[in-house]
Amino acid sequence: MDQNDSLLGQGAAPESNQPAEHNNNNVNMETLLNQEGMTLDFPQPGEIRTGVVASISPTQILVSVGAKSEGVITGRELESIPVDERAALQMGQEILVYVLNAEDDNGNVVLSYTRAQEQKGWAEVEKMLEDSGTYEGKVDGFNKGGIIVPVYGLRGFIPASQLSISRRMGVTGDTPDQRYAKMIGEPISVRVIEVDRKRRRLILSERAASSETRQSIKERVIESLKEGETYTGKVTSLADFGAFVNVNGADGLVHLSEISWDRVQHPSELLEVGQEVKVKVINIDREKKRIGLSMRALQSDPWQSKVDKFKVGQLVEGVITRLTKFGAFARLEGDLEGLIHISEISENRIEHPKEAGLHEGDVVTLRVIRIDPDQRRIGLSLRKVDSGAFKDLDLKQISLDGVNLEMAGDAAAPGVVPAQEEPAPDVVPVPEEPTPEAEPPNGETPEE
Repeated sequence: MDQNDSLLGQGAAPESNQPAEHNNNNVNMETLLNQEGMTLDFPQPGEIRTGVVASISPTQILVSVGAKSEGVITGRELESIPVDERAALQMGQEILVYVLNAEDDNGNVVLSYTRAQEQKGWAEVEKMLEDSGTYEGKVDGFNKGGIIVPVYGLRGFIPASQLSISRRMGVTGDTPDQRYAKMIGEPISVRVIEVDRKRRRLILSERAASSETRQSIKERVIESLKEGETYTGKVTSLADFGAFVNVNGADGLVHLSEISWDRVQHPSELLEVGQEVKVKVINIDREKKRIGLSMRALQSDPWQSKVDKFKVGQLVEGVITRLTKFGAFARLEGDLEGLIHISEISENRIEHPKEAGLHEGDVVTLRVIRIDPDQRRIGLSLRKVDSGAFKDLDLKQISLDGVNLEMAGDAAAPGVVPAQEEPAPDVVPVPEEPTPEAEPPNGETPEE
């Protein structure tokens, strides 16, 4: 019994010491591996690693990612690599890869090249947001709300409201293609104003990166504009006195009188904010930084075509439309009016047209004495209708009207009162002196 107990006791000791010895061996092995830097570091899903390209084939790329394991980029992940970047990959090249799966059904580590670049890009733009950094890129595309600019491999969106002042004011057209297509390929400086990695949302702003102010832009535009040149602009606001139109990033004024040749009471009758229009630069005040524009200067003047049929000296018929202290207005045809100045109404001095018997609605014969195309004014005269100074012109006008001058002789022109010949003075017959009566022949007695 004691012997058995003794044997059991001896045998018990090795049983109790064996696990402890095994644990010590494991600890010692792990310590040795750590000391030698040989700790096994197996890839984990979602991890970004630096790997080395081991082989490249048309169907896959093998990448060594450490721990004596190789990962594979294949299928859609291989196809998603841009063609130019894929062609540039070489054996032994270090690249960033994203671990999609630590081990698939075939025991392979599944990797993604594009996902790694994307995650790296998100990290960069998040840092840009924190540091308020500026990125120099190029416009790559557009949609109905703005333009697209790639930033570190990510598609950043710039809303139209975040474009710089000069670029925004230069946007014209009714469709996205008309507004933004011409910007593709243009360089652009942007700042990151919003990042949402989960929603894959990256919002950029050119306006935040631009140091230009409206004043500096206007100064630059004024230097580039030329008087007499035609430009395409956009209506930015309407006022009682006219419309403001943005040309190349600076606002100019189209005065109410320069919108149309027709009478306009308010710009809203013909224009609306956002409308694209063609304007002519008619004045530039560089000192006050003002730009004068005209729309009507690009339109044919209907007044000119109406007045072409009239000539100075011509007799015309008009209807008195208004009486004023300085004269009377007469409508010649349609809406074409002329002014009879107070001095051209009567030979006598008058203070008001009514003193000469004129009333609104009267139809009178007038003579055209002045045509001013620049001021669009026609001067008329009532007192010169009968003027002999225009006799030759009146006769010519009668001839043009189809009157036979040979038959008309010296007939007076229409509206001209012919000069009356002064009556010959009465002739008092002078009695002849009596002559001696001759005796009648043959003694005849003269009849009583």
